[in-house]
Amino acid sequence: MIYKIFGIFNDISIAPWVDDAFKDSLNVLAFLFFAFLFIELIEYFCSEKINNFLKKSEKLAPIVGTFAAVIPQCGFSVLASTLYLRKYITKGTLIAIYLATSDEAIPILLSYPEKIFYIFPIISAKVVIAILTAYIIDYILKDKKYIFNPDSENCNLHSEDDGCCSHSVSKKRKRDLIFHPIKHTFNIFIFILLITLLLNYLIHISSDFNFIHILYTKLKTFQPVFFAIFGLVPNCAVSITITMLLIKGIIGFPAAISGLLSNAGLGILVLIRHKENYKDTLNIIFIILSISILSGYIFQIAKYIFLHIA
Repeated sequence: MIYKIFGIFNDISIAPWVDDAFKDSLNVLAFLFFAFLFIELIEYFCSEKINNFLKKSEKLAPIVGTFAAVIPQCGFSVLASTLYLRKYITKGTLIAIYLATSDEAIPILLSYPEKIFYIFPIISAKVVIAILTAYIIDYILKDKKYIFNPDSENCNLHSEDDGCCSHSVSKKRKRDLIFHPIKHTFNIFIFILLITLLLNYLIHISSDFNFIHILYTKLKTFQPVFFAIFGLVPNCAVSITITMLLIKGIIGFPAAISGLLSNAGLGILVLIRHKENYKDTLNIIFIILSISILSGYIFQIAKYIFLHIA
């Protein structure tokens, strides 16, 4: 433990579950920094090109937006919301970006080598579901694709929307290439540490009242619904919590995919803040929630069938 190296609390007995939480969290610290540094470089050099392509290409926009959203970028869903408000992308493209948004799930899974095998199924599921949803929605809505008035004062494309860590997504600064990855790494590390401490404690005491068994078996049927709703909360801690629950084996893949599909980052907050058409925002949230729950149950049924056939 790092505090033992410096001679701090040498005479204090540290509970094993606390010690494990600190070790697990510290082990991923360096990797997270380099991962977020790489992501910051992608955001800085590529985000404007992606945005311009999305504005110019309607038919391919859902595909481009989906694959761009899979890359864990803090502010991409915010930019997508602004593009939608400015009438540059369709509702289908916006929802595809929301469904594909990865947030912290991919970097965290990469930090745990024994859980890397989850990455391909998660990315594949999000990409396929997002693209299919986008084209179905745009086909059904047809001429009702765009809702907002592009001349509205509240729909300024260059508004001061922030991603996580109060990080500007519309005005990139070179100093953010270093400062934001450091700040973001620290914030995510604290989240991971706190969530891991909580999960380790619950696992530690689970033998007393079988908490983990109840969550994983008795409530398993309702997990896709619960985590899809939980995923709507616009905060980094949500995707971290869902990913850590998956890593610890407390929830299964179907519940995790429901939560990660509905976890659209801060983008929904941008729609809520612009009140020109609150019904449209509610419709978007309803679609995301419905697709997330349905997808979770499809995977849950598929898993059940596979296990019984095998």
